[in-house]
Amino acid sequence: MTIRIVQWTSGGVARQCVRHILARPDMELVGMYAYSADKVGADAGELVGLPALGIKATNDIDQLLALKPDCVSYSPLFPDVAHIERILEAGVNIVTTSLFMTGWNISTKQAWGQQDAVERISAAATKGKASIFGSGMNPGFINYLAGVVSGLSHNVSHVRVTESVDVCLFAGDGYMDPLGWGLPEGSPGHAERVLEETRVFGDGIEVMARMLGIKLDDIRCAIDFAYATEDLPLEGRPIAKGTVAGMKINWQGYMAGRCVLENCQIWAMGNRIEPPMPVDHAYIVEVNGDPHVRTRLEIMPAGDLAAMGKEDFHATGMTITGLPSINAIPAVCKAEPGIRTYADLPTISGVFSG
Repeated sequence: MTIRIVQWTSGGVARQCVRHILARPDMELVGMYAYSADKVGADAGELVGLPALGIKATNDIDQLLALKPDCVSYSPLFPDVAHIERILEAGVNIVTTSLFMTGWNISTKQAWGQQDAVERISAAATKGKASIFGSGMNPGFINYLAGVVSGLSHNVSHVRVTESVDVCLFAGDGYMDPLGWGLPEGSPGHAERVLEETRVFGDGIEVMARMLGIKLDDIRCAIDFAYATEDLPLEGRPIAKGTVAGMKINWQGYMAGRCVLENCQIWAMGNRIEPPMPVDHAYIVEVNGDPHVRTRLEIMPAGDLAAMGKEDFHATGMTITGLPSINAIPAVCKAEPGIRTYADLPTISGVFSG
């Protein structure tokens, strides 16, 4: 059967999601939710940089649910619990890249204060007999990979995943704004601000715990900053000497008072920073067990790298964010109702094109 899908919003991640949905023979795009009023009535294809598809974007949720979709690809920047409830209660499954995997993030983030979010979403899924699954690259797929890699060891005692990248190319992107790049050393509340903005990595910690079958006592975050040793004339975000130009953000899961899981981000605006934060330009998974295992995941755009610009690398980043959710759609549509993670689903793979 062809899976009928509504794409919720049309931003950077959605652009790649739509391309993949259209390319899969087992999926059909039937509708698009327009977050902005000025996009209502526009063609869905044109909103994501494709030829017209004959599908008009709308902000009328009843109209979209009347299309009888099997699944919504939900990719706004921030989740709207009321929208999620409404979709699930209508019996429509959801895959999302919107800061949600287990719900820990949206139920604990101070700015949102939705302590009952997990209960509300779970109840809506039960009522509609539908499932919700969240992923991305990190957190998300990298936590899935960590769970798989741990299968090479017994007596596993610690698992760490690390994203270690130079982010200069994306310095001017809007999603970098809340992190406080370029703030002076010792700026009051900066660490707390970064903690709040990266809280979704706590969901990643929970996903690993579920895959490993362990119960955590606590989830914490440790943050370190590095500072520019000279003025950095970065496109869209010049950073002055002596201000923040590097971050190590380490989310940690504790069991019996001991750190057993880590989801660490090392983000540096180049190498002219102090203290040094060398980057691997890769994702690293480390498992302490018998035997110890370390694996390195590198991701590169397809094609001639010398001819590629910022837009090409940005598109690759959006692709690896969106595809883990889209490739999971068939499994999510078959899953038991509720909040589902990689611990609940069968192997998720890409589609072989020959």
